[in-house]
Amino acid sequence: MFYRPAEGHGLPHDPFYAVVSPRPIGWISTRGQDGQDNLAPYSFFNAVASRPPQVMFASSGDKPDRTGTKDTLALIRETGAFCVNVVGWNQREAMNATSAPLPAGADEFAAAGLPKAPCETIPCARVADAPAALECRLTGIVRLAGRANWLVLGAVTGVHLRDDCLRDGRLDVTLFRPVARLGYRDYAHVDRVWEMPRPGD
Repeated sequence: MFYRPAEGHGLPHDPFYAVVSPRPIGWISTRGQDGQDNLAPYSFFNAVASRPPQVMFASSGDKPDRTGTKDTLALIRETGAFCVNVVGWNQREAMNATSAPLPAGADEFAAAGLPKAPCETIPCARVADAPAALECRLTGIVRLAGRANWLVLGAVTGVHLRDDCLRDGRLDVTLFRPVARLGYRDYAHVDRVWEMPRPGD
């Protein structure tokens, strides 16, 4: 099968999401200038550089109570800060709950029954029991083609690692089993890893 995206695929569901998978989930927490907290998952998320560490996520679509965007991006524009919380197996249901289309100003932490903890380098809350969290300062917002598509870039200014997820000086993903997004309504989690040295290592 071959198709041109502009002409449609003819399938019951868009296969693009299944092709580009698994995708890590950036569970983005933000705080508005009014002190209101927000939390939402984004599956178009990844690290883009390591020295210094930088991340990106993309926001698609908008809400009736936000002009041309969603709550997360609107609050990042206000404050220039956001926190990326890692979703472990134990947080999967809460993560999904925070994807609900709540009205602007609603606190998804409270709606999903999630404990908060303060960030150290930015004025923002984070998910207290997340396996890891990346505090970020906004470095750029890029308009993408399409309706209400935005790329958000941030520099990591602080890193939280849950102590029970460390083993022999390494963050061991098998201890928290990170959740990834696949296509359609499908997800996966990592519970098995192996080493494969690169040539010359």
